[in-house]
Amino acid sequence: MDGVLVDSMPFHVRAWELYLSKLGHDATTLNSRMHGKHNDVLLKEFFGPDLALGDIQRMGADKEALYRELIAADLDAQLISGIRDFLTLHQALPKAVASNAEAANVNFVLDSAKLRHHFAFAIDGQQVTHGKPHPEIYLKAASLLQVPAEACIVFEDSQAGIDAGLAAGMSVVGINFHRAALKGHAVEADHFLDPRLHEWIAQQL
Repeated sequence: MDGVLVDSMPFHVRAWELYLSKLGHDATTLNSRMHGKHNDVLLKEFFGPDLALGDIQRMGADKEALYRELIAADLDAQLISGIRDFLTLHQALPKAVASNAEAANVNFVLDSAKLRHHFAFAIDGQQVTHGKPHPEIYLKAASLLQVPAEACIVFEDSQAGIDAGLAAGMSVVGINFHRAALKGHAVEADHFLDPRLHEWIAQQL
């Protein structure tokens, strides 16, 4: 979802900066440390490995609420270019969202952006034991869709997500909106209007 349906990373970074600053922590290394990580991992990096579960849940929820507040007024403008038309073009194919994000964020994006009807299932990070790069979330998505893993295409913007898709035995499209250094994908596209994506998809169908 994040970085594939919506360009949310700048808002996540800003929410963490504001939240950590309020608690007296320097967030200058945040952007390089947070990509693809669960909140519990990131919070332990900043506050120590002994941070209590209750504190992790409370602090993570507070940060995510701040993220939703920051992006709410600008959500439609932050959708990745071409995503609506791409989903409509391929509406007959079974699709699922598989995101490390918490349920509140997944529901917020799908409902506020009116994208939920495109997806048969939405799996969030709270529905799996292992986050990306572990393949669990993608294997769960394939099982729910009743599609063999090897017939699935994963759309990912992070290396952790690409690694998860590959570990699940799936083909991976790298959506590289921010021009990061990604490897292992079958094809790379800047967004959903990129002709490289459409040419590759045509070869798979």
